Amino acid sequence: MTFDFDRIIPRTATNAVAEDGFENYLFGGDVDLSLPVPRSELISMWVADMQFAAPQPALDAMTERLSHPIFGYTMNMGDELYDAFHGWCVERYGWRFERDAMQVSLGVIPALYALAEYWCAPGDKILTLTPAYGYFQRASLQTGHELATSALVLKDGRYEIDFADFEAKVKDASVTLFFLCHPHNPTGRAWTEYELRRMGEICFANGVRIVSDEIHADLLRQGRRHLPLAKLFPTSKDIVTCMAVSKTFNLAGMMLATVIIPDPSLREQWRKRHYPFVNPISLAAAVGAYNNGGSWLDALRTYLDENLQMVAAFLGQNLPKARFAIPEATYLAWIDLSPYFPQPINLTRFFVEKAGVVLEGGDMFVSDGGSHIRLNIACPRAVLSSAIKRIHRALTA
Repeated sequence: MTFDFDRIIPRTATNAVAEDGFENYLFGGDVDLSLPVPRSELISMWVADMQFAAPQPALDAMTERLSHPIFGYTMNMGDELYDAFHGWCVERYGWRFERDAMQVSLGVIPALYALAEYWCAPGDKILTLTPAYGYFQRASLQTGHELATSALVLKDGRYEIDFADFEAKVKDASVTLFFLCHPHNPTGRAWTEYELRRMGEICFANGVRIVSDEIHADLLRQGRRHLPLAKLFPTSKDIVTCMAVSKTFNLAGMMLATVIIPDPSLREQWRKRHYPFVNPISLAAAVGAYNNGGSWLDALRTYLDENLQMVAAFLGQNLPKARFAIPEATYLAWIDLSPYFPQPINLTRFFVEKAGVVLEGGDMFVSDGGSHIRLNIACPRAVLSSAIKRIHRALTA
């Protein structure tokens, strides 16, 4: 079976955040941008969804559900989603969990907010590794908790955990929760078994619970296999695993995530405060994708790998001062442009105004982003080629 990832699909008039919402999200909506191209010719490379059609099994399942004309309150009462998602986890990760442990959420972000509130008391701190996904900070601060950080260390082009610093931060009695991003956004690290075990052991030895955001679990480079943190600690009740159909199958707008909560008391609290309503179309899409979307994902991973290889080759030839290593996971290229920007600058605005490319500069991430850009390469290759050529011209003009 072949899949057309080269197809360019316009998203105009679809309320797509990637194209129509970037001013509000990236600039607060009150900045006067000087665009180098007509707005219709901007290239969106920022928000982490893909410019590809969703897999046909998801579309077919949605179409079938649409044939029934009633769309009333719907709950995840049956076992269809569990059977499909659990089967996926067994096949792809060798990981099993009980039906009762699986809860549903409108997304991983709402789950982060809720779990920060449920698991943390006033005055508690939440720890994460930096640079970090911005919503880790938002979920902490907006639930009244300080975010503590442990900076990753770059060694020979690869980000590593500074375990001495990590353990010192975990031993702070105020730290009670660790937000783990696994695989890591924005660096693209897929943590090893050793790294995962050591992080878990340090946390549990100090009474720190873990929320493991594994939304990018299925987007590792070909030949790699995701290892859920909870698989390494099968008896632990102090790990909550957040996954979603969104990143894997480009279904972010469906607003459906699966949250694996092994602790019965936390599950009871979750159920009391979360109505288990789901969008019936979202439920159908997730079941269809998990049951029959594997071949699409495998082809997608190959396409993404080739896109990343193209970026690496282009940078090496045309922007040799840029520092970039193909990430072990995600479809996000984390590129260090500090040789071109020795002084701090808003790189998000620079590339919108100088290149007509909407991307995210390092300042969009929690600490230690420096003069990096995060480039979403999950797009047709012709679009990616145009974007990196624009970036090159902007830096060498």
